[in-house]
Amino acid sequence: MRVRLEYGRTGLEVELPDQHLVKCLGYQSVQPIQDAAATVRMALAKPCGTRSLAELARGRRTACIAICDITRPVPNRLILEPLLATLESSGLPREGILILVAAGLHRPSTPAEKVELLGPAIAQRYRVADHDGHDLTAHTYLGTTPRGVPAWIDSRYVAAQLKIAVGLIEPHFMAGFSGGRKLICPGLAALETIKVWHGPAFLEHANARAGCLEGNPVHEENTQIARMAGCDFIVNVVIDDCRQLLFVVAGDMEAAFHEGVARTRRIVTDTVTEPVDIVVTSSAGYPLDSTFYQAIKGMVSAMPIVKPGGTIILAAALTEGIGSRDFQQLYDDHPSLDRFMDQIVSGDYFRSDQWQLEEFVRVHRHAGICVVSDGLPAEVLRRMFVDTAPNVEAAVRTALNQYGPEAKIAAIPKGPYVLAEVA
Repeated sequence: MRVRLEYGRTGLEVELPDQHLVKCLGYQSVQPIQDAAATVRMALAKPCGTRSLAELARGRRTACIAICDITRPVPNRLILEPLLATLESSGLPREGILILVAAGLHRPSTPAEKVELLGPAIAQRYRVADHDGHDLTAHTYLGTTPRGVPAWIDSRYVAAQLKIAVGLIEPHFMAGFSGGRKLICPGLAALETIKVWHGPAFLEHANARAGCLEGNPVHEENTQIARMAGCDFIVNVVIDDCRQLLFVVAGDMEAAFHEGVARTRRIVTDTVTEPVDIVVTSSAGYPLDSTFYQAIKGMVSAMPIVKPGGTIILAAALTEGIGSRDFQQLYDDHPSLDRFMDQIVSGDYFRSDQWQLEEFVRVHRHAGICVVSDGLPAEVLRRMFVDTAPNVEAAVRTALNQYGPEAKIAAIPKGPYVLAEVA
């Protein structure tokens, strides 16, 4: 069977053996919204759990709009054009509006990326800045949560009279689902907040996983921090692989988010009847598969449907390499994954981005991992504790030789955007 994996900007066509392929998991059939701009305007005017955006904006002189960075394919221009028009028509001056890229601890956006994120008109006409989680002096301390996380949030957001968050709802491998509160924490949080919130005490919890909100300490904690920071209005969307809108929710940070999650869950959940020997997947293509760091999400999302001791074959472009300098340093510091885990669990060691390697360890202990990529040489990838293959077909042949003629394969072309489960 011919299957198109999301890979880089172009996709990757692969041939999988029909006799072994039990299912290709994906979104449920949903037609894109025909008039996306009108749908966004309606969501702004008739939101969930709060007054319209126009009403909220009246009398305000400053607004901060948090948006995702380049690693998330949010159709910002489609959302922001009517949103910004609503703010200005309500009397909020353009010079009082700041669009803040909620980069968390990711690198800053380049000028070209800001244009890609916003479109040239918005990028030129409005103030646009990046959050820098490494500069503690640029954050306001809001207190410490009952679980012991110090809440430091970008001061520009905290000081704004109107606080808005724009994002994407999709399964998230730690927080259950992205969107809503996640634009604020970790998006606008300082390292001092993120390193505790992303620490083993939270991530090693059984409910800190994709699709799970109830009893998930990662979700509960960043919701608490977002409440402390305040958020007047969110706009969250779900999109297809062409970035067309499937639906829009807007309004109260929690009410609109949970409405969006319920609708998202119905769209993105797909199942197999039993775990399989081999999962062929992706990291959802550009921009999420630009680095090995981000591509780990594709591995984690495949774990629920692969047998213990099975194989996950991941195709990812990795055009920007491994990831941050801190993430790369983790491999220099630790000759084995067991040593890495011993150190972070002991509490005597910390390095930014260690949480992503911690998630990788969970997958590595469950199944073998083979990465297919044009972006990094095989010898570099093998240093990341994964196997490699020149193409997906070769990786599948190797795995089939290991598991025998009765081996079963499942494919997840959209990778972490699909909530893969056994049911």
